[in-house]
Amino acid sequence: MTGTSTPTDANVVTHAAVGRSVPRLEDPALLTGRGRFLDDIVLPDILHCAFVRSPLAHARIERIDVGAARALDGVHAVLTLADLLPMLASGRMPLGASPIKGENSSTPFVLSNKEVAYVGEPIVLVVAKSRYLAEDAAALVQLELTPLPVVCDAREAMEPGSPVVRTELKSNLLNSFNVGYGEVEEAFAKAAHVFSDDLWQHRGCGHSMEGRGVLAEIRPDNGLCVWSSTQMPHDVYYMLAAMLGIDQNALRVITPDVGGGFGPKYCLYPEEAAIPAATLLLKRTLKWVEDRRETFISSIQERDQYWSVEVAADAEGHLLGVRGRMVHDQGAYAPKPVNLPYNSATSMSGPYMLPAYSMDVHVVHTNKVPVSSVRGAGYPQAVFAMERTMDLIAVKLGLDRAEVRRRNLIPPEKMPYTKKLKARSGAAMVYDSGDYLASQAETLAAAGWDDFPERQRRALAAGRYIGIGLANAVKGTGRGPFESGVVRVGQNGKVSVFTGAAAMGQGLATALAQICADELAIPPEDVTVIAGDTSTTPFGLGGFASRQLVTAGSSVHLASKAVAGKAIKAASVLLEVSEDQLELGDGRVSVKGGNRSISLAELAQMLRGAPGYAFPAQLEPGLEASVQWKTDALAYANACHVVEVEVEPELGHVVLTRYVALNDSGRMINPMIVEGQIHGGIVHGIGNALYELMGYDAAAQPVTTTFQEYLLVTATELPTLETIYRETPSPKNPIGAKGVGETGTIPAAAAVISAVENALSPFGIRISQTPIPPETLFNLIEAARRSRAGSPA
Repeated sequence: MTGTSTPTDANVVTHAAVGRSVPRLEDPALLTGRGRFLDDIVLPDILHCAFVRSPLAHARIERIDVGAARALDGVHAVLTLADLLPMLASGRMPLGASPIKGENSSTPFVLSNKEVAYVGEPIVLVVAKSRYLAEDAAALVQLELTPLPVVCDAREAMEPGSPVVRTELKSNLLNSFNVGYGEVEEAFAKAAHVFSDDLWQHRGCGHSMEGRGVLAEIRPDNGLCVWSSTQMPHDVYYMLAAMLGIDQNALRVITPDVGGGFGPKYCLYPEEAAIPAATLLLKRTLKWVEDRRETFISSIQERDQYWSVEVAADAEGHLLGVRGRMVHDQGAYAPKPVNLPYNSATSMSGPYMLPAYSMDVHVVHTNKVPVSSVRGAGYPQAVFAMERTMDLIAVKLGLDRAEVRRRNLIPPEKMPYTKKLKARSGAAMVYDSGDYLASQAETLAAAGWDDFPERQRRALAAGRYIGIGLANAVKGTGRGPFESGVVRVGQNGKVSVFTGAAAMGQGLATALAQICADELAIPPEDVTVIAGDTSTTPFGLGGFASRQLVTAGSSVHLASKAVAGKAIKAASVLLEVSEDQLELGDGRVSVKGGNRSISLAELAQMLRGAPGYAFPAQLEPGLEASVQWKTDALAYANACHVVEVEVEPELGHVVLTRYVALNDSGRMINPMIVEGQIHGGIVHGIGNALYELMGYDAAAQPVTTTFQEYLLVTATELPTLETIYRETPSPKNPIGAKGVGETGTIPAAAAVISAVENALSPFGIRISQTPIPPETLFNLIEAARRSRAGSPA
């Protein structure tokens, strides 16, 4: 970035793309079938793969007989871990980012050869000329398994004498730690009221439109090219290079169009190591695409946590302290460190002032699918625990639920507000901006909160059970430490942006193009964004934690500004006019009030240099700039949701009748994209509240492995989503943005359950779990009826 100057607003004739609902640049290709998802990639002489997976939740592998499978016509190879080991540095998967000492024995195996610890664990890789043949051959593989004791419940897994999830473990406890601050015992000793509750939130998955997938090809120069439907192309790149023992220059990882990530594509999976290893072994191009059943039994799941919460409050319902215990069901392995339970424990206090806090966290293995991030990554559980606690205080003290929250929300005059906790990076948790009181008040007014009691009274008189609920949430977004942004003006004047961020269908290319376009005074359509290719960007972290717009957007903003400054400086030299007499607009640098100008294309051509010609001494080669904007601070977005429901007590059926959601994600680069993210997030949270249950029986056998059993929300279950947007810019990044991908999901389940409980208040029911399927709700209602029937008159 040497040889540049910083343009001022007077130098740039902007068209102000930022802040407008610019149509998504990605959509014409995606909507006309020209998108290129992983399964669309067809290469010559490609072979297809299928995996043989464990049918038992825990078993010792006595024998693997692949003879019949290998003999099937059209089968090229049937591979076990022993076959792949020569191509691997280890048979075990590496830890993800930020390894924590002592956890390296909890990552999964590339293929299991001695023991399996959950249904769906991969054991054998079959390679054939078609996926059909690969599946047929996989069915011929004979596994001799000796069943071992199974642990399905995380609380039981902690009990003394409980069988271990894997025989290599001494106990099922992966990690224990306390998160807290302040004088908790003193807070409870002086409290006017102490209340307690036990909460449970069960697991679901991300269920993206396109499942996971891997394609690996040996290039003519013996390089390896891997396409992966991942949220983390650079993570795949670095970990594969180490696992396969190949030079980074010989490896390229590309992420094509991705049909959604939602967290489960955040990890490096065994299949992503097995396919490239087999490609190197067989010297053939191999492809594997996850089918829907594999999603249910082998993709990452999340939410399973048990909370025991005690709250101390004064006579007016002000929080004095919270203490308790949280048990996090980690599943059979831990592909990532303990980021999820840490997120949950540190985010429980949300937008509220909490003087003292102590949460004991236990991370526990069970014989279920491993756990890592699903949209929200621990925050939904924390918000559910806190918002259920706020409702509990209100009910016990006979106060309005919104009033209890209002008394405890952080007021705007205390911003920036420093929580007495540390983020995972070790940095202080500083809420950078936002007006939580105004956000709640605006949402309540839009939803008609004050009028609802009268409407509810009239409905109940008519035999209808309607209810209203609310929830607040704060989400730390824009996690660093950096993201890359390279802006380059080509010889034709067109602009390319290269970034380590990963597009997953959320409109990343459009948003980055808008940011770049404003700084270079060109239309967004003139900007091409290239993401998810390690050959074009050496560094990148990818998509997670609602981070990419903040981090990549800031890098692109600064790089674009630098390119604009360089263009003006170069034009000043060539036109022999001072920089303050020049302006950049419509792809040209022009003399203000004059008729002389030079295009960005001409400047790019001049700055490429020419043999035998002098290069201007004041300038550096190339009309481009690269920025890797770094941050250790988070930009905190906030949300308030209000939900109305009607419940049919005879069926336990819940109908959502109204949904009002306010979201403050700072400066909105593209309001249309923001709305799409918020709507999608809300729907995901509604699913968590009422429908999505990843069921297991006592033997840890999954019992919800199709969409007939595992219910995803569809349009028929939804009311019109009414959304309100506030824009409180974050002072922590140069574009004032906050992440938006998860804030729609995080408070949704808490708000829905609050509404359902309110609708059933005549029965005196307390709801302490998600999801709450009809049968469970019906049983709660019947139990309440029986209890009342047995009560003395």
